[in-house]
Order: sequence, then structure tokens, then C-alpha cells
Amino acid sequence: MPIDLFIYIVIAVVLVIWLRNTIGSKHGSETDRSDILEQIKERQRQADELKERGRTVDLTLLKPSSLDQTESRTQIETLPIEGGEDTMKEISDYIKSDSGFDPQTFINGAKEAFPMIVEAFAREDLRTLKMLLSEGVYASFEQAIDDRKAAGETLATDVHIIKDCKIMGIKRIDRMIYIKLRFIAEETIVIRNREGQIIHGNPDKLVTMNDVWTFGRDVRSKDPTWYLYETSDDVAEELQNPIPDSK
Repeated sequence: MPIDLFIYIVIAVVLVIWLRNTIGSKHGSETDRSDILEQIKERQRQADELKERGRTVDLTLLKPSSLDQTESRTQIETLPIEGGEDTMKEISDYIKSDSGFDPQTFINGAKEAFPMIVEAFAREDLRTLKMLLSEGVYASFEQAIDDRKAAGETLATDVHIIKDCKIMGIKRIDRMIYIKLRFIAEETIVIRNREGQIIHGNPDKLVTMNDVWTFGRDVRSKDPTWYLYETSDDVAEELQNPIPDSK
């Protein structure tokens, strides 16, 4: 084999390995969420069975845990937040009214929920979306999926890593508590037409997406689940976000 041909083969192999490691596979703090999704599906199945018998069951995604005052103050000071002292005060005030609320546990749960929702929307998994979205946001997502189907388009989205998740504020309106979060995530997004041709995005390119989501729950309800109540964008992005804006 000529030496120059051998050198070209070695270079090609190195490039393929590098591309697979940096673009073609998930990385960073990404975790396997299959177990979590199966747990949620099992809880939903149990809920459906119990409803048939006239009973209800709690379906918790973002599970609270108790904190004493010293622990809560320490955690607030180290939390990733936007809004400075105003946001810190909102978090502190809410903890005083709900001592079982752990903001870091909430953030961790939200970071698990974000890719589950984004990827369920892409694969048109309405059952998973129904478990995690409020009625209004679910209606927006369902309509977007119907529009996509009518256009003969398919969407493939993979959340590779959540680089940041910050609390932007906590508001109480009547009996509802809303927590606004900013997610910065690296994703691959591809939309294909009915012929399978790519019309949006690139499967080999990571793009940084900036999403502002608001989770909420009824404080008087026995259901402790935090549902997604609002989705929006407040900064220009390199690639148009396929997630519908429900604001």
C-alpha cells in the first residue's frame, strides 16, 4: 500500500472517531432518563386504574423535601438565580410559607423534566406530555403536533446537555404558585419534509437553545406535581425553536 494512501486512511479514521465523540453522541452531564420515564408511566397507569374505582393518586415529578431555616438560607445563597436580591427574597418568602419546598431539589427535577418534555414533543408522545403539562400548554403542544403532521413534517430533537438552569422568580396568584426558570441547553434539532429532506436544522451540529419555562401547582390541591404552565423565548437564537410559545 502506498504510504500516502495509508496516511489518508489514518486521518479519515481519526476524523470519524472525533466526530462521533464530539457531535454524534450525548455527553457532559446528560443522564439516562429511561427509568424516570418508566416510573412516571407506571404512576400514570396506577392513577388510571384508581380513577376507575373513584380514587386519585399523587403523581409527583418534582418532589419536595424539608429544610430547616439554616439549610434554606445556605441553599438560597448558592442557588443559580436571575434577578439578584429580588429573586432571593421571593424564594425565601415561599420557603417560609412552604417549609417542605427545597429549591435545589426543584431545580434538579426541572432539569430532568426539560429534556423529557422537549423530546416527547419531538416524537409526538402525547401520553408523556399529558402527564407533565398544564391543560393550556398541552393544547398548544398538541396543536403544533397536529400542524406538523398536516404539513407532512417530522421533528427530531435530542437534548445533549443542560448547561444552566436558573430560577428567575416565584409568584403566587390566588391559590397558584408559579416558578419561572431559564434553561440553557445544547441540542440537535432536525425537521424533515414528507420526502425526508432536511428543511430545518442539522443533525451534526449542536445549537444552544435558551428557553424560559414556568412551572406551577395549586397549593391547595392534594396533587403535589409541578406542571409546565408557560413556555417562551426572550433572546434571539441561532436556530428557530420548534417548541411552541404558550405565553
